[in-house]
Amino acid sequence: MTVPRSDRVARVYIGLGSNLGDRLSNLRTAVEQLSSLMPQIVGVSSVYETEPVGPEQPDYLNAVVCADTDLAPEALLAAMQQIESKLGRTRMTRWGPRTIDLDLLLYGDQIINSKDLKVPHPEITNRAFVLVPLLELQPGLNLPSGEALADFNRVETPGVRLFASPDALVG
Repeated sequence: MTVPRSDRVARVYIGLGSNLGDRLSNLRTAVEQLSSLMPQIVGVSSVYETEPVGPEQPDYLNAVVCADTDLAPEALLAAMQQIESKLGRTRMTRWGPRTIDLDLLLYGDQIINSKDLKVPHPEITNRAFVLVPLLELQPGLNLPSGEALADFNRVETPGVRLFASPDALVG
């Protein structure tokens, strides 16, 4: 896939989730696709099994990828949506089941509030299935506002269970 590049590089964090089909394979394929899009993958979290948010559905597998990219935020979002489509993502029900979900959690220290993109992700501080793998990758990570993400992490994370090491997604 050809996407426009810029001369600026940003550190990004992308949340991954899957609860349909071979969930682990879906995550692995998404990581492969992201690494072809952004060759500088800095880290991949462990995989966590989590209870769903929204309507009744199967449990999710979730992880977070950290990468350096020269893609503009909107170009990155469009490329992520193309990956989702390739992997069979359909948008039928809000918070419904899906083969893959890719969320741009953080894009450098930018705050973006456009019609199509909100960064930091609006639910980043409310979802343990995002915070646990994100803080595993970068325990001292701050929001662009300067707030420490660790301050939002609950000591207990019910519904978030370690499923596999990062090796399950790379190599």
